[in-house]
Amino acid sequence: MKVKKRWIVIFLLPALLLFLFVYLASIANVFGTSFTGWRIGQDIKFIGFGNYTSLFVSDKFHQALLNNVIWIILQSTIHVAIGLTFALVTVQKKWYHRASQTIFMLPNILSSAALGMLFYNVFNPSYGPVNKIIQLFGNHNFNVNWYANSGTAFFAVTITWLPFAAVIAILATAEIAAISDDIFEAAIIDGASESQINWRIRLPLLKNAIGTGTILAATSMLQKMDILIMTSNGGPGNQTMNLPLLIYLTAMQDYNFGLANAYGVILILIGLASIGIINKIYRMNEPV
Repeated sequence: MKVKKRWIVIFLLPALLLFLFVYLASIANVFGTSFTGWRIGQDIKFIGFGNYTSLFVSDKFHQALLNNVIWIILQSTIHVAIGLTFALVTVQKKWYHRASQTIFMLPNILSSAALGMLFYNVFNPSYGPVNKIIQLFGNHNFNVNWYANSGTAFFAVTITWLPFAAVIAILATAEIAAISDDIFEAAIIDGASESQINWRIRLPLLKNAIGTGTILAATSMLQKMDILIMTSNGGPGNQTMNLPLLIYLTAMQDYNFGLANAYGVILILIGLASIGIINKIYRMNEPV
């Protein structure tokens, strides 16, 4: 038994050291320096809750926080529902399922920057196909700069990632494939329809996969920055600003690293809260 425990420790040690020195040390540094005044060319000095006082009275922070919360909710509901619906449809293995799975996966293969550039051209007011199609089907004078217009910017940015739920679909499809065919055969013999099988059998058994996908979808909104830079850059004004972009601008343009790290602490806390809430909703640690 002692030999077995020793080997467990040996195999776990590299991962523990990696977490300790790469992740935990960095997180501790972010928390510690968020209480300091830290700018380029100046000495680092302790200022207590000064950075947090500044951010909580900042309209830019309020807008970024609100946008992040809205996008997390949209990703956790609509985005997950799209991926789950796609998985339930294609798992029936109709003639179109292989082609549709490949097409649905394409946006996830592209880098976020490339996807942002693609949509920037799609919504371009001069030559973008969106304006041209709307003009073609009735409104000949329609010409909106989607990413610069206060009424359309939030929608245009959101649509660049919301429908593309291939990761959710893959998780759900893999989990469905692991369910024994005997369960479905018994349900069919008892007269269950396809919709009843989906609602009464597949969805309950997919609880953990859906919960995992929801966590991935929600936390992806805490990393979203490159698409925003390539499209709206947080504008017009601050209407499409989020916390990752605000951290980048505060650190790389204003050179206020102490305040940027205070934003980072808030981002970490939002991530932990999101994971905790989703775990609670899906009861992922409980048996099906």
